[in-house]
Amino acid sequence: MLSWFSELTQRERRTMAACFGGWALDAVDVQIFSFVISALLALWHISSGQAGELATITLLVSAFGGWLGGALADRYGRMRVLQVTILWYAIFTFLCGFAQNYGQLFVFRALQGIGFGGEWAAGAVLMGEVIRDRFRGRAVGLVQTGWAFGWGAAALAYTALFAFVRPELAFRVLFWLGILPALLVIWVRRNVSESDLAPREAAAANGVGHVFSAMRPPHLATTWRLVLMVIGAQGGVYALATWLPTYLKTVRHLTSVGAGSYLLVHILGALCGFLAGSFLADAIGRKRTFLVSALGSIAMVLVYMLAPLGNGAILALGFPLGFVIYMMFPPMGPFMTELFPSAVRGTGQGFCYNAGRGIGALFPALVGWLTLRLGLGGA
Repeated sequence: MLSWFSELTQRERRTMAACFGGWALDAVDVQIFSFVISALLALWHISSGQAGELATITLLVSAFGGWLGGALADRYGRMRVLQVTILWYAIFTFLCGFAQNYGQLFVFRALQGIGFGGEWAAGAVLMGEVIRDRFRGRAVGLVQTGWAFGWGAAALAYTALFAFVRPELAFRVLFWLGILPALLVIWVRRNVSESDLAPREAAAANGVGHVFSAMRPPHLATTWRLVLMVIGAQGGVYALATWLPTYLKTVRHLTSVGAGSYLLVHILGALCGFLAGSFLADAIGRKRTFLVSALGSIAMVLVYMLAPLGNGAILALGFPLGFVIYMMFPPMGPFMTELFPSAVRGTGQGFCYNAGRGIGALFPALVGWLTLRLGLGGA
């Protein structure tokens, strides 16, 4: 299944390793919040609507971060931006652990979003330009599995900490663990080289107008179609990923350890979905993979949330739910890389993915406010 990996050059492998590590550690920092929501509801007495706002603000600001990061990657190089954004989100995740109230956490979460969005923009373009065409879909898909590994690491850390440490300290320690991605930058600086296209494109990326290049003809139609696609994918995924731990604890009445176990089954499904999506993207094409994933996601979410099932069935369904939902993400990077010319690739990919993510970021907040009227299961 991974025999193609042996055909990659050392440079391609190191680039993959850097992007995999960045994406996995990105997931740790972002997903930590979904695990501390229930603790914040109890300790800080915030509403579910406010919790949704805290989830949304990071994703919303990430739209700006991705757009800016993509433009800077075109101007100053993919590697420089990748390193800066990893440091940025690590520092502000760490600072979240010192927040004393809703307002402070809101500010730190917002600033975290700039690095979160910029890291994907720089890494996706770097992968698209360094990895050869015939391996690109599988390579980007394999890197996308880093999200599942990072999410799983966050789930394990949450389960261990909340089992043995008081909640008022445990949630802070989770945020403090977010400084770990900073260590990756040291390895990246020493082992990963810049894309060959970056120096040539930097000369073409001068001026403020370049930041808006993807929103002008001949790229305008492509840009907005991709934004709509990402809204559909990201909106549902972030709503589910943000509120699923709280749903399992408050609606399904599971303990922290029980909820963590259920989530690990779901995350394992996501990991397999990432791998399947990467191979399907090369085997049947990017668009067909999107369609299969979208139809499967609709069916599985309806069954998981609305069918009168016991906890045993919910545990089992967590795997196929994660599988079909996350299958659609591996083709996104290669699909966008192939639609934009290299001169505007960072700006185009960064804007499309993160503008879609930013609008999709409203979904977790919407679920939070709907919970006040309908309950979390109904929302």
